[in-house]
Amino acid sequence: MFISFWDTPLVKANNRTVSFILLVSILIGFLCIFFFLGQPVNITCKLRQTSFGIFFCISVSSVLAKTIMVCVVFRATKPGSSWKKWIEAKCSYYIIATCSSIQVLICVTWLMVSPPYVEFDHLSFPGRIIIQCNEGSAIWFYSMLGYMGLLAVVSFVLAFMVRTLPDSFNEAKYITFSMLLFCSVWIAMIPAYLSTRGKYMVATEIFAILTSSAGILGCIFFPKCFILIMRPELNCRKKLIEK
Repeated sequence: MFISFWDTPLVKANNRTVSFILLVSILIGFLCIFFFLGQPVNITCKLRQTSFGIFFCISVSSVLAKTIMVCVVFRATKPGSSWKKWIEAKCSYYIIATCSSIQVLICVTWLMVSPPYVEFDHLSFPGRIIIQCNEGSAIWFYSMLGYMGLLAVVSFVLAFMVRTLPDSFNEAKYITFSMLLFCSVWIAMIPAYLSTRGKYMVATEIFAILTSSAGILGCIFFPKCFILIMRPELNCRKKLIEK
């Protein structure tokens, strides 16, 4: 849909390239759950957490870039504002690249220092052997999750601060709801993840990945898709600038 309506005012007004990066990273995030399915082997144990962490970080970084650009655009509208020089598409790309690079560095260091591996659990269920992935270093695993959570919290705070700005161009309300859902899901997931074993632990994380991805997708893009399909008369420059 975004490709079909690429040159329409609504898509242009909401930072279309960053939106496209966000959509692709969410799609790959959905596909990452296939690393969690089936009997664990060393390669899937190494890839499932790191691939999920990197592509989810790209998604959250894209949301953060959108939020920062909303703040910058409305500050730059004041006469003589020094913020005007920051209204460039390259600024969004720098934000995404910088934030994602830190997560890539965390994941690469994790794989080099103490990578995940296949573990045979004889103790959790007497008489059964549970084949599961051991995350290797818990410090690096929670560093990966913690950094992603930090980006989500920053996006939520910034979006909440600018949520009352004019609604025609302002995505802040949708970003606020998406990041609130994202943070709620992962805060609830951590104690559930720590208290389960085997397939239930995997199911808990898959549910968190699917729910948070669907939350970002629905909160940010469903209102746009509704206008593109059901209210095409609103997808014009005059309607967007009248507020």
